[in-house]
Amino acid sequence: MAFLPYRRMDRSALDLAYNNVRAEPDYLAMMARFKEQGDALYRNVDARRDIAYGPRPRQRFDWLTGDRADAPTFLFVHGGYWQNYTKEDLAFVAKGALECGFNVVLAEYTLAPDASMTEIVGEIGLMIEFLQNSGSDIGFGGRPVCLCGHSAGGQLAALYRSHPAITLTMTISALFDLEPIAQCWLNDKLQLTPQEIARFSPLRKIEPGAPLIVSVGADELPELIRQSEDYADACKAGGETASFLSLPGRRHFSILTDLADPNGVQLATVASALAKSL
Repeated sequence: MAFLPYRRMDRSALDLAYNNVRAEPDYLAMMARFKEQGDALYRNVDARRDIAYGPRPRQRFDWLTGDRADAPTFLFVHGGYWQNYTKEDLAFVAKGALECGFNVVLAEYTLAPDASMTEIVGEIGLMIEFLQNSGSDIGFGGRPVCLCGHSAGGQLAALYRSHPAITLTMTISALFDLEPIAQCWLNDKLQLTPQEIARFSPLRKIEPGAPLIVSVGADELPELIRQSEDYADACKAGGETASFLSLPGRRHFSILTDLADPNGVQLATVASALAKSL
């Protein structure tokens, strides 16, 4: 599939523009710390692991119970450019939401190339429906839901902000236009079709939905910052309630340490936005 150069960038330029790992000098040590913190969190909270919402091996989520019987739900979708990571790799982020009074869902989904973009997007919808319709104590229970996603997970979250179960959506360092993704190294496994680019690029589908928080690190790659700015602006122009957060000194991965902090900027913004929406 041939594409015209994106924003005057050829394949090699786009490869660099969307390589978040290369842009993080402390990447391996940071991910090891995140995993250690997540493992410790699992040992110290009420966590029900690997609850199936579908038949495929990765169609699973973890349910972490907060302290309140009427707790809202914080549903977190990890990133990894739709082809990397597990829910355990970034489970540490749940600490902040738990301490702020949420139940937390850590979502898992099938990765490319084992699943197409169409299938991945469909799995998130399947999980939301499962949680909405669950008759047990594991589920939304008609209470407020903040749907949050990081990086590729932010794109998946944005695609479901119109779901009736969702009260608030937060995207963190997300991807909102798949066209450059289809023209760089990321497409080797994704194999995006023109139809998928059009259907699953949130920037191209501004629809009525839940209030939106778009956050990004001020020190991230320019393309990640631009995509977040463009999406927040497009939502506002479309009459949607949207706020834009730029976190000073944060990059693509270090921004998650703010999310894990119950006193961080992002959770404070979530609390304020939920109060206004209820």
